[in-house]
Amino acid sequence: MPTVVRFLLCFAALAAFAAVMGGALTAHLPDRFFAEGGRDMARQAIQMQMWHALAIIGVSVLMIQQGCRALVSIAGCLMAVGTVLFTTGVALTAFWGIHPGPVAPAGGSLLMVAWLLLAVGVMRS
Repeated sequence: MPTVVRFLLCFAALAAFAAVMGGALTAHLPDRFFAEGGRDMARQAIQMQMWHALAIIGVSVLMIQQGCRALVSIAGCLMAVGTVLFTTGVALTAFWGIHPGPVAPAGGSLLMVAWLLLAVGVMRS
């Protein structure tokens, strides 16, 4: 199995693990652990993380079946980076009220670019 596929599958598994853990914490922690409106923000970040963990698994399966085409591989890697940036930025705001600048928007932008690259990469296959 190519290294990039192993990386993406490992990342997806760890991201899904962290999303489940984050979901449990978000459901059970007292309100004092969240900034104002933070619980809902955390839930949204967790959902985004889990959806993208599953998407990265799908991208990995596509890469196994059709080979590691450049655009599809880049899309998977951008999904991983975008997921980390987006969820980290939202989590910092949700739990501590820290606004880390353009971290979450940059992550969201990378996720959008990744989906576009995946579409183009699949159409070129």
